[in-house]
Amino acid sequence: MFKFLYPSNIKTRSFDIDYEEMYRRGFRGIMFDIDNTLVEHDEPATEASVQLFKRLHEIGFKTCLISNNKDYRVKPFADAMETDYVYKAGKPKKCGYQEGMRKMGTTKKDTFFVGDQIFTDIWGANRAGVYSVLVRPLAKHEEIQIVLKRIIEKPIINSYLRYRSNRRLELAKKR
Repeated sequence: MFKFLYPSNIKTRSFDIDYEEMYRRGFRGIMFDIDNTLVEHDEPATEASVQLFKRLHEIGFKTCLISNNKDYRVKPFADAMETDYVYKAGKPKKCGYQEGMRKMGTTKKDTFFVGDQIFTDIWGANRAGVYSVLVRPLAKHEEIQIVLKRIIEKPIINSYLRYRSNRRLELAKKR
């Protein structure tokens, strides 16, 4: 029922993804949300986020930030990360993701997206045909409209986890 909102994968934090493994699997571009994915809401780039992007670039990834925020928020963050960006991306519309892939010179087959919200980040990445990774939000305290979205996201995440568990059991039986 909710499959169009299911992420391709779930990780605790952006920093916990095995990026070397993703590169071995053929991915060459990564698009990221900013707020609550790389840093807490409205925070500047941190040393950890800057180091993550340096590492990604050393691995060989192209990167791009995809944000619904305005240029004055996204540009300084992108500059600190030395990466491309798309601001006012209109997530969950697929146009922002497509623009990000265009900027990186990648395709939906070799690009993945990392974000913390199902109804903007994951739904948009899925609509664009991009592999999607849902991470837990970094901030413990969020604006009320985000808190309300999180309440609605919980049953979808639980449904996804049941679906993933059942798929694993089906695959194990086939072996």
